[in-house]
Amino acid sequence: MSTELNNDDFDPGIEAIVVPRTHDLGDGFNVRRALPHKDRRMVGPFVFLDQMGPHLFQPGRGIDVRPHPHIGLSTVTYLLSGEISHRDSLGTVQDIKPGEVNWMTAGRGIVHSERTGAHERAAGSVLSGLQCWVALPKAKEEKDPAFAHFGADALPELEGEGVTARVIAGEYFGKRAPVAVESPMFYVDLVLQPGARLTLPAEYPEQAAYVVEGALDLGRDGVFEAGQLVVFKPGARFTASAAGGTNAGKGARVMLLGGEPMDGPRYLTWNFVSSSEDRIEQAKEDWRARRFDDVPGETEFIPLPDLPGRPVRYP
Repeated sequence: MSTELNNDDFDPGIEAIVVPRTHDLGDGFNVRRALPHKDRRMVGPFVFLDQMGPHLFQPGRGIDVRPHPHIGLSTVTYLLSGEISHRDSLGTVQDIKPGEVNWMTAGRGIVHSERTGAHERAAGSVLSGLQCWVALPKAKEEKDPAFAHFGADALPELEGEGVTARVIAGEYFGKRAPVAVESPMFYVDLVLQPGARLTLPAEYPEQAAYVVEGALDLGRDGVFEAGQLVVFKPGARFTASAAGGTNAGKGARVMLLGGEPMDGPRYLTWNFVSSSEDRIEQAKEDWRARRFDDVPGETEFIPLPDLPGRPVRYP
């Protein structure tokens, strides 16, 4: 992990700066939605990026996301604190804890729920994390649904000079995560201690950095606060460090993400992603008619919301 380069060696390389919208999901539990956004619809295969919390749930409280469907994508859940219990229509029951990865591939269709487990609910907890949707290539959009879980010790890490980088999915910094991805991509949890510097290579045509905590200093390209998504120009390289000033001594935590451009635009409506507008309309009708498989042990579900107009085309 080289740290010898300086931003003065590089041309300015910022393509877009996204300031996410904040949504209150109830009980003061906020999410920041960085993708899709009017200033940037996708980065590589990443078509959706939410930051959850951090939020303190008092004893007896938690999240209850009832069963709902997906098609044409993989969901990636990665927690920084707290715990979520995942159940899906394949019969999977899996708790996810900080540093672990739940990778659920919807393909032709899957249904899942996300809830606070009984122990965490009884004790109270602080929930913080990120959820992404990764669009599938056209040839894989109708593949069979699947689920994979990987513990924190299964994910490759690089450490040195105040820097820790964990490769969550895909390949970056010469390390490959065990998740079976369907297109060239990367997703990395990067922690920079105060004073640490790291060169970010231009390994993919589309790359971005989402600042989770602290502030990210990219030299003459600027300083970016928590909650901002910084999209790089193709081929741009940077030396990144944790910003000083009011953030001095705090370090920074950043999610690096991107990959090869998708093989054409995608349509997105509610929880459905597809290269075909008609396929999304079919998925909506299938959910309305209850033709998706059920989640074993669950009786609730989220009804199809009122969705005016046709699916939105990205990009």
